[in-house]
Amino acid sequence: MKTTVSVIVRVLWWVVMLVGGAAFSIYLDFKDKNLFFSWWFHILTFIPGFFLSKLSFNAASVGGRELKKGRSEGTPRLETDTIVTTGIYSCMRHPMLFGLALLPIGWALILGSPHFIFYIAPIESLSVIIMVFTFEERECLKKFDGDYIEYKSKVPPLSFKRECLMWLFFKKKPENF
Repeated sequence: MKTTVSVIVRVLWWVVMLVGGAAFSIYLDFKDKNLFFSWWFHILTFIPGFFLSKLSFNAASVGGRELKKGRSEGTPRLETDTIVTTGIYSCMRHPMLFGLALLPIGWALILGSPHFIFYIAPIESLSVIIMVFTFEERECLKKFDGDYIEYKSKVPPLSFKRECLMWLFFKKKPENF
């Protein structure tokens, strides 16, 4: 599989966050003998965690399907060579990462690890958002230059408009897009 260093670093970062964060949190839970050992806590956290993870994967699916349109033959996997401003990308510039920022919290709730839920996952989610506003924006500016500057002036990085969120998380495309 041909891909860029940037993509490899991001994929490794996700693995370290999700697996490493979980392992470290469970280690801390065992050390503290806290709610991790309570079956009712696991029941309370599993269901919201499952749904939050599902929403996160929906966002990745909606964004990824549209982003694929910006990739011509020979372009490395998970990369684009054409700026994508259609579909969900007409609503917000970083829909996939917006949705995937919820993944650490969903994963933490599924595991039922209090340290992961209350400490590690929020830090991981924040790191995803920081990654968007530092690396992603910089790479897009470098790759698409003037086109991205124009796009950036018209479309917010994230959108909390109801129709955008419904499209992103529930795959319900609004009529006005």
